[in-house]
Amino acid sequence: MKLNLKRPLLFFDIESTGLSIPTDSIVELSFVKVFPDGEERTKTWRLKPWDYEGKRQRPMNPDASKVNGITDDMLVDCPTFYEMSDEIASWLRDSDLAGFNSSKFDLPMLAEEFERVRLTGKAVDVDLHEPQMVDVQNIYHAMEPRNLRAAYRFYCGGQDFENAHTAEADTLATYEVLKAQLDRYPEQLKNDVGQLSSFVGKRYVDFAGHIILNENGEPTVNFGKHKGKTVRQVFRTDRSYFAWVANGSFPLDTKRQFAVLEEKYNRELLAEKFGGHGGGGRLF
Repeated sequence: MKLNLKRPLLFFDIESTGLSIPTDSIVELSFVKVFPDGEERTKTWRLKPWDYEGKRQRPMNPDASKVNGITDDMLVDCPTFYEMSDEIASWLRDSDLAGFNSSKFDLPMLAEEFERVRLTGKAVDVDLHEPQMVDVQNIYHAMEPRNLRAAYRFYCGGQDFENAHTAEADTLATYEVLKAQLDRYPEQLKNDVGQLSSFVGKRYVDFAGHIILNENGEPTVNFGKHKGKTVRQVFRTDRSYFAWVANGSFPLDTKRQFAVLEEKYNRELLAEKFGGHGGGGRLF
């Protein structure tokens, strides 16, 4: 079934040096951009994983190399994410997103790379919190609880696809699986990105899921000693918590969202103090 799109839908997949968002990097990134008129464009980047603090190539985790077949020597002459960030951002701009299990790993890792670029002082014109996200794995698990290879066999003719665990093959397979899901479940699935994105489940404020929206739509801490409390409650009772997050080993996007909320609550506090005038009176 052809996708019913109001704006482009960008399927993506990454391969990385490992599974730690704060300390690993993207080594391969593949996009398949599907336009409302049915046009499809494909782009894949092989990237040198860069340690910005150490100013050197970040090494591959041997376990990751066993899965994706990418080794350190294959990346030496590749451009870094920093060097390709403008081109990558241009592909992402004005598109919704889709992937296989991408809301839990690929999207947070992609956001982390952009945040690293921003920390160097380079402006990045992309907001990954703006697009809707269709996670094909969540639809698959909701309809036929299993992994991408099994999903492809189930929905796309009973055979494995070639070159599994390369970013481009996985991205193309994900696109084919979503189209087949729409054909298979016409009564349960609406051919609409908004409805398909609802299968992501919990509404995350940061991509790593450390802040989620509760049933009232209020940002809520989803880990540690304050789990279950709203971020606003924590701001009122434990202001030092925000500094602890800022200095801790959290993904940069998590730190950014805590900082954005802290700034918002500070403005609210000023507005309360000065009778809703936003701090227009004398401070002393």
